[in-house]
Amino acid sequence: MSAYTKSMQELIECFKSMPGIGSKTAERMAFHVLKAPADEMLKFSSIIKKVKEDVRFCKICGNLSETEICSICSDTRRDKTTVCVIEEPKDLILIEKSGRYRGVYHVLFGAIAPLDGIGPEELRIKELLERIKEDRVKEVILATNSNAEGETTALYLSKQLQPLKVKISRIAYGIPVGGNLDYIDQATLIRALEGRLPVSNHT
Repeated sequence: MSAYTKSMQELIECFKSMPGIGSKTAERMAFHVLKAPADEMLKFSSIIKKVKEDVRFCKICGNLSETEICSICSDTRRDKTTVCVIEEPKDLILIEKSGRYRGVYHVLFGAIAPLDGIGPEELRIKELLERIKEDRVKEVILATNSNAEGETTALYLSKQLQPLKVKISRIAYGIPVGGNLDYIDQATLIRALEGRLPVSNHT
């Protein structure tokens, strides 16, 4: 039987459901909510509500946006002939912070992972191929993570892209094998983008 009130226990369980949050951390967060000024927590809850109501995914690239088309896709100064393919929107944010990339993006929303039941059909690969044809894309940068799932996805994409006669490159330099983009510092990421290598299809 829990020593907490029902509402506190429910709050702790909500925090525990978040990625990387264990029981002890969830308890500390719940007590912070309890002790914090009411107006601060009301503002916090209203922001959560606003995010859930207003934030969506760009219909072109999959980036976070509060409009149908995100600020990157609607920016006429971006090079739309270069598309950087990433797994999640958070990877886009990291690359943007580098300030060196001026192309556009395509978010897959995951990577091929057969053991988890995620195949190519569950990712936004069909949309990518359609974009390349319609926008006359010249280069596709495969910036999936360098773990097993990311490499499998990059290999699959390179084979799908080959008939489209576009330049295919893989983010590589400075990214350790098995590493995820969100653990890479910006200087290393800049070198990875600038040192990307052509992808060859050897079957």
